Amino acid sequence: MRIFVAFLMLLGLVVAPGATPGVSTAAAGAHHVGYDRYSLTVDGRRVMLWSGEFHYFRLPSPQQWRDVLEKIRAAGFTGVSLYFHWGYHSPSPGVYDFSGVRDVERLLRMTEELGLYVVARPGPYINAETTGGGFPAWLKTVDGRARSSDPGYTAAYREWLSRINPILARHQVTRGGSVIAYNVENEYAVNVDPAYMDQLQQKARADGIDVPIVHNNCCNADLANWSSGQGAVQIPGVDDYPQSFNCPDPGTWGSWGEGVTRRLREDAPVYAAEYQAGAIDLNNVGYEKCRELTGPDYMKVYYKSNVIGSGATMFGYYMLYGGTSWGWLPQPNDVYTSYDYGAAITEPRGLTTKYDEFKRQAYFMTTVAPLTKTDPAAAPTPADTAVFTQARANPDTRTQFVLVRHADRRADTDLATTLDWSTPDGDYRVPVRVGGRDAKILVAGYDLGRQRLVYSTSEILTHVATGGRDVAVLYGREGEQGTTVLRYASAPSVQVLEGDVRSSFDGKDLRLDYTHTGLARVLVSGGGRPPVLLLLGTDETAARFWRLDTEAGPVLVRGTSVAREARLAGDRLVLRADTDAPGDVEVFAPARRLVVGGRTVDTRRTPSGSLLGALPGPRAVTLPALADWRYRAEPPATGEEGWTVADKTTTASPIKPKTLPVLYSDEYGYHYGNVWYRGDFVPDGTEKTVSLNAITGKRGSYQVWLDGRYLGSAAGGTQADSEAPVNPDPGRGDFPVPEGALVKGKPARLSVLVTNMGHNDDWTADDTRFKQPRGLFGAVVGDAKISWKIRGAVPDAERGPLNAGGLYGERQGWHLPGGHGRWDRPPATTEPGVSWYRTGFRLDTPKDQDVSVALRFGERAGDYRVFVFLNGWNMGQYVSGGPQRDFVLPNGILKPANTVTLAVVAAEGGPGSPVPVSLVQLGNHWTGAAR
Repeated sequence: MRIFVAFLMLLGLVVAPGATPGVSTAAAGAHHVGYDRYSLTVDGRRVMLWSGEFHYFRLPSPQQWRDVLEKIRAAGFTGVSLYFHWGYHSPSPGVYDFSGVRDVERLLRMTEELGLYVVARPGPYINAETTGGGFPAWLKTVDGRARSSDPGYTAAYREWLSRINPILARHQVTRGGSVIAYNVENEYAVNVDPAYMDQLQQKARADGIDVPIVHNNCCNADLANWSSGQGAVQIPGVDDYPQSFNCPDPGTWGSWGEGVTRRLREDAPVYAAEYQAGAIDLNNVGYEKCRELTGPDYMKVYYKSNVIGSGATMFGYYMLYGGTSWGWLPQPNDVYTSYDYGAAITEPRGLTTKYDEFKRQAYFMTTVAPLTKTDPAAAPTPADTAVFTQARANPDTRTQFVLVRHADRRADTDLATTLDWSTPDGDYRVPVRVGGRDAKILVAGYDLGRQRLVYSTSEILTHVATGGRDVAVLYGREGEQGTTVLRYASAPSVQVLEGDVRSSFDGKDLRLDYTHTGLARVLVSGGGRPPVLLLLGTDETAARFWRLDTEAGPVLVRGTSVAREARLAGDRLVLRADTDAPGDVEVFAPARRLVVGGRTVDTRRTPSGSLLGALPGPRAVTLPALADWRYRAEPPATGEEGWTVADKTTTASPIKPKTLPVLYSDEYGYHYGNVWYRGDFVPDGTEKTVSLNAITGKRGSYQVWLDGRYLGSAAGGTQADSEAPVNPDPGRGDFPVPEGALVKGKPARLSVLVTNMGHNDDWTADDTRFKQPRGLFGAVVGDAKISWKIRGAVPDAERGPLNAGGLYGERQGWHLPGGHGRWDRPPATTEPGVSWYRTGFRLDTPKDQDVSVALRFGERAGDYRVFVFLNGWNMGQYVSGGPQRDFVLPNGILKPANTVTLAVVAAEGGPGSPVPVSLVQLGNHWTGAAR
């Protein structure tokens, strides 16, 4: 019976053991998704899910989604992991928007067009260092504990899932789409409710989700991991961040563990659900330091150790592209506007040495099919115990994969040793060298195309069959010795086309010895096998190769800054690629002519059989200066329209106010950004102090005026997130009443501007953390009875609920393109409060170039913050003295004609001219075709 079932699985007629029964096959292009203890399968074929995290909501330009996704695919990734952000789509209960920058159907169609699998992660809770952890702020006013089976929360999340699940269901692999797995919840580890986890999965199934359900468990074996019992998922995964987030310390090395993903179920593959590929900038040192912390050395040692140590075949690297927490997306405690994350693809979409390392590993992982099914195996014995080896082998092909690194991962010296290696093709003593903070995965007993690889001390990048021969790229560190041994029935012919390579044949094994430098080329033919071209390079030369699939099979491209797409049209290879400088392009393909960017490239045939030509680089671009600034002042609490009476006496928040009425902004439907308060009272003449409390989140603040007279500012407070006791007096500010400012019986008015900094996450599933309020927490002016009103943001249908706050200028559209009233030249000086500046500029860049632009802030002393608007889009918040000075202006939001508006909120008076800003270029690439 088991043999019969296995046969049906091979034909794609049943799903693998443990997979969802009854998968639909009615839709055109439908497929079966299954799994066993080794890997996911599609129609019985094993899948290496090598995916990285991408947040569509952090790139408010759908035309740039494709650019990033193409770069992800070009690096060899087979999938992307996608959070779906409830709060991004829902400004209020029952209201949902999936249009424009929120069009997730468009996003999923792109992944399908590009052939990328999707791990869909709709939460309801996602964390992601975003406001509320992805929860809509209105959820704070709903009774019942979030992330539980409480009725109030259940009704709310079911509303969200009823919107997003049908979209995801339509795009499942089982219906011809890209969604291969569905992730419920996120790092649900403390204060857990198993019934809630069950209900989420039941809801998903009822909404048509039939792919495997997964979960990303956090960090610690002692926490709930959802591998068994009530609430268990089919494929439990593990999140792992071995480098911590200590970005400025170059000595950090595995401070949070060994980084080997645990197997949580015997009947499911090992899943590295979130594996560290960057870091949040907790120490405010800038994301380049985070990129160093998680750079190529770390990637080589930890990623390769995890592949061999765990046998995982499902990976989700967090983050691959971080993007921008534009508008009010940031969570208040750990991040700022930039969410670059030190990722392989930078915030302005540039590629880094981390991207190169990802590509080297991804090409190997997705080329060498036996990696999708491995068991632990006996490892070669090193002569030097300072060298560590570990091995896995495919039980069917017997192909071996051997990890070689320092026994002490922190060691930073080179070691040379030998390995006594029993390969499937014989026993060998193999010389190897391993560098400090380096690791290799060596392969033995592998059918490399139509060749037999006995073993190699070089690492495999990739190999393809093209033009009647195999072409393989192997690499190693600059200056290291390499040996590759191939098996032949008789002596083959060896031609060294380029480089210094020595060969010998002992009657069965062809041995090639060389030093990794530049790119050596060796053509081997005869010996009873088809020809093979071996390209033996360094880490750096390997990174210049691109592997692209065509209908006629894969091809190799070398020399462009990125290669996006290739197709064969008759005798032509039509290539879509970018360059960042003039240089050579070389292609290994069954073609006689080369077309790049719509133009035919002059080429010549090389001794390697490839086509070699030259491509131009981008033309220089001059950015305009920002000048002719105009100015408007925003008086405190100005205007009579749009005010809401604030008179509530109860709240769903477990944190009760210090004084009544309840002044929390969420209670009145104002969830994001700045809010104005107006408090009217009749003094008795004895009041000496205005005493206020405000909860704003970290880095928030508030400012106070009495009858238009500025009293001062204070830092907004936070309630303790998880520590006890709760702070009873957060964000305290005591403001002396100026002599004679209050007259008995004469009505007076307080005006308070509160700058809220996003909403707390709910990592601990504890409402005292998530439902921490925003806005005024208490207000006392002697014994006066104060009547309060509040005013916040107005809806923005195009840009969504997280774009703007409640500044008067925002409500009046001062941040939008167009006139919107009279703007004057800036004054000599400004008062504390809100000042608005705007100017326009044209950006005329070549149509066949992709130019990345940012707004850079210069130096100016003072206590202020600036909200940056580009064509009405809030691209972030600059805080004086903060770590971020460059604010990326994404193409798509950036147009030929542009308006930049700055809203400056200052705690003290200052110069009337705007804060010094300029446009800077962060990238310039020739794309070969009009954008």
